[in-house]
Amino acid sequence: MATPTPHPSQRPHLAAVVEDHFYAAAGWVLRRAGWRPRLETYSGYGTPDKVRVLARVLLSRPRPPAPDLEAHRAGRRGFRHFLTVPVPHRRVLLEVGGRTAVVASDRAGYVDVEIPTGSALAAGWQSAVLTVLDEPYPWEAEAAIRVLDEHTRFGVISDMDDTTMVTAVPRPLLAAWNTFVRHSSGRRAVPGMPELYRTLQEVHPDAGFFYLSTGAWNTANTLRAFLARHAYPRGPLLLTDWGPTLTGWFRSGPAHKEASLEHLMSWFPHVCWLLIGDDGQHDPEIYAQAVDRRPDHVRAVAIRQLTGGQRVLAGNMPNADPTEPGIDPPQVPTVAGRDGAELTRRLAGVPGVLRR
Repeated sequence: MATPTPHPSQRPHLAAVVEDHFYAAAGWVLRRAGWRPRLETYSGYGTPDKVRVLARVLLSRPRPPAPDLEAHRAGRRGFRHFLTVPVPHRRVLLEVGGRTAVVASDRAGYVDVEIPTGSALAAGWQSAVLTVLDEPYPWEAEAAIRVLDEHTRFGVISDMDDTTMVTAVPRPLLAAWNTFVRHSSGRRAVPGMPELYRTLQEVHPDAGFFYLSTGAWNTANTLRAFLARHAYPRGPLLLTDWGPTLTGWFRSGPAHKEASLEHLMSWFPHVCWLLIGDDGQHDPEIYAQAVDRRPDHVRAVAIRQLTGGQRVLAGNMPNADPTEPGIDPPQVPTVAGRDGAELTRRLAGVPGVLRR
């Protein structure tokens, strides 16, 4: 699920056709076994007058939702998050503010809609109510919505992998182990990063925090549990779908990040952002492009630096000077550091970030 992009052809890719047929067959078998559609909701965001609501319709065993169901799902081994069967083209009733609308899930079961609210929503955390229609026992769930009004002037957009948590993405085998086998409770925070984010929240109490990753929506519960366990500020996750698209085998991670950055900056033109990432993949280049497009909307860029060996395995040559962030020439204040403590020291000298 990502910001929609136009497709050059209406003919779907073979991989997407195969995937759709597989899920249709699996769904038919599970429905005959008594499984029913359920809603998995994700945190959305918006302004007082318009919100983006995110959710997914999946098949589930016929059992009532338990209070600790989300915690149970978050604690499973990684591969089990990918053992899901979506329910495509299912009608869902959406209620937010004073407005109701009937929307439909897409081919992968996702609900990703922008809807005007019937009344001005207050800044902070609000909620939307979603209900699966056309079922004997409709499933109802709430989706959290982070509302930023015109008084919000500062926000944080942060990468996840190797920025907030140690995932070793540049090492493919270890990354696969972390994603598909290891329990989510075994994930470690990058030293000093939770403290940095909490300090940012203390300095900017009304700031919006957004966590941007190329990871799959299947891992959303795991990532939410990780952020809560390490007391990171609460904020919407911006993830992507897992599997083939209508145009190819794989989605473009950099394109997902670029589109998400542009979407947030266009939705909240009054917010000046701190962009936080790492140099293991493409964050410096993606953030530099965002600065080129909207320099007045970026307060600063902070890059967590991986070791030289990790960067080589990721296909990036290490910088000769470890204090350089790899963005040249910087149009906004740009800092780099090995961990959260070093980034905190460097950001302390940037006006409007760790001090008013």
